[in-house]
Formats: sequence, structure tokens, C-alpha cells
Amino acid sequence: MQIYADRLPAAARQLVTDLIVVVWVYLWIRAAAWLHGRVGELADAGRTLQDAGTGLADNLADVGGRVGRVPLVGDELTSPFEQAAGAARSVATAGQQQQDLVADLAVALAVAVLIFPLGLVLFGWLPLRVRWIRRASAAAALRGRPAGQDLLALRALTTRPLAAIAAIDPDVAARWRDGDPQITAALAALELRALGLRASR
Repeated sequence: MQIYADRLPAAARQLVTDLIVVVWVYLWIRAAAWLHGRVGELADAGRTLQDAGTGLADNLADVGGRVGRVPLVGDELTSPFEQAAGAARSVATAGQQQQDLVADLAVALAVAVLIFPLGLVLFGWLPLRVRWIRRASAAAALRGRPAGQDLLALRALTTRPLAAIAAIDPDVAARWRDGDPQITAALAALELRALGLRASR
């Protein structure tokens, strides 16, 4: 598999581009993680609320249990403590719900921040990079074979700029049809050069 070009300028350009993409992805992931952490800090208030509500509910329930043991009037005195404990549990539940909401918001914002930059990589850079690797790998496999030279020459005739083809020879098409090995090699080299590959390893 041909990952990078053989020729130095093209290979250096590809390597620099790949490094830029890696740094780009890393920085955006760090930014999303930072945002997730900062938004997650908002859950501290909910955690405090939940802890306070749970502690208060437990204390009121404990006091209500002790008051309930008072002879004759214990049952009547217990009711207000039970109601207060229920209200405290509601406060604890609200604190937990706030934490859940903040956690969902933190994830949603982190994902929203990553969608565009990662989309550029996945749908912009990556398909172009994979297409070049496939084309360069196929061309590299063909360049050492006589029949491969013909295919590369034909590819050059159909895809390379006319000025580049005419620069090889004014009658390049006729000479290629006649099977001229020099013209075939020159056209194959033109196609390989366009991909950043050498004519031979």
C-alpha cells in the first residue's frame, strides 16, 4: 500500500497535511473535553442540594422516629416531621435531576463542538486521502509491469493536461498507438509524476 508519495515535495506536503489534521483533531477534542468539564461543574450545586436534602430528610425521619415513641401524643407529633422529611427528599430529587440535566447538557455541547471540525476531516480530508492512496497503490503496482506501463500511459492520455502530453512529443498519440516504448514510458512517467511517484522504485 502506498501511503506517501515517492517524490520529496509531494511526500513532505502529505506528511505536513497529515500532521496538521492530527493536531486539528487533537485540539478540538481537548476543547470539547474542556467544555464538558466546565459545564459539568454546574452540577456541583445540584450535588450540594441533593446532599443537603438527603441529610435533612434522614435527620427529620430520625427525629420523627424518636418523637413517635413519646407516649400518647407521639403519633400526632410524628406527622409534621414525616411531611418535612418528604419535602427534604423532594429537594434531594431536584438536586439529582439538576445533575442529570447538566450531564446531558455537557455531553450535548461537547458533541456539538466536535461535529463541524470532525466532519471536515471525515468528509473532506479523509476521502481525498483514501482516494489518493488507492490510486497511488494501483499505479505503484503497475509501474514495474510492461502491461502496466501501457495502462499508465493510457491513463495519462485521458486525464493529464493536453499541454503536458504535447510536451512529450507533437505526435504522441500516434506513436503511442504504434507501441513506441519510449513514448509509452514517458506517458507512464507523466502519470506517475502527477501522483508524486517515481517511474521506478
